[in-house]
Amino acid sequence: MTIRTAEERQREIVRAARATGSVDVTALATELGVAKETIRRDLRALEDHGLVRRTHGGAYPVESAGFETTLAFRATSHVPEKRRIAAAAAELLGDAETVFVDEGFTPQLIAEALPRDRPLTVVTASLPVAGALAEAEQFSVLLLGGRVRSGTLATVDHWTTKMLAGFVVDLAFIGANGITREHGLTTPDPAVSEVKAQAIRAARRVVFAGTHTKFGAVSFCRFAEVGALEAIVTSTLLPAAEAHRYSLLGPQVIRV
Repeated sequence: MTIRTAEERQREIVRAARATGSVDVTALATELGVAKETIRRDLRALEDHGLVRRTHGGAYPVESAGFETTLAFRATSHVPEKRRIAAAAAELLGDAETVFVDEGFTPQLIAEALPRDRPLTVVTASLPVAGALAEAEQFSVLLLGGRVRSGTLATVDHWTTKMLAGFVVDLAFIGANGITREHGLTTPDPAVSEVKAQAIRAARRVVFAGTHTKFGAVSFCRFAEVGALEAIVTSTLLPAAEAHRYSLLGPQVIRV
């Protein structure tokens, strides 16, 4: 592959990261015919522009207004970590009788981890969540109407938010594409952001559940401040010192 300029090379790195979910420094250096240090410089530049997040030996793409991973992709990445987080989040149900479960793979795992031995009303915009819970005998499942997004199989737009505005729920399990202390919780799509914001307005308690990779990432649309959360559930891959910084903004931070 003949790539002459740094800009062309970086564009190719972003394309590869988005196509496969991650890139490796050694493989990129071989493929693009440059030194590993050149690739590391490219990755630093791309991270500065908010396009990738660097890892040990590589990088993965940051979701943005122009790029978002599909539910199918999310169902294959960091799965053991997501299952631990989901189980811990479900334990925060307490005496809630009505819950909102967000779209996304981790919220879907939370839904599947909810106890089935008690009555519960579940409100969701997610078709997979509704499908997973519909046969639970003691659950009443309310699926919010609206336009279905193909990548996430969740409903959005004014039909969804108007229906959600009519509810008061005890607890909302919320996901996000990124969370930072400065910018709060963010997601790429304005329509999705509206649904999440409305769910938070409707809820007495709000729990954010997400992998360590969400922290420090910023997407396009902000829908909540960290202080709006009762709890954050993530894994021990988020450093304890960083977890403490988030807890100073108000929420309990649980690492599993």
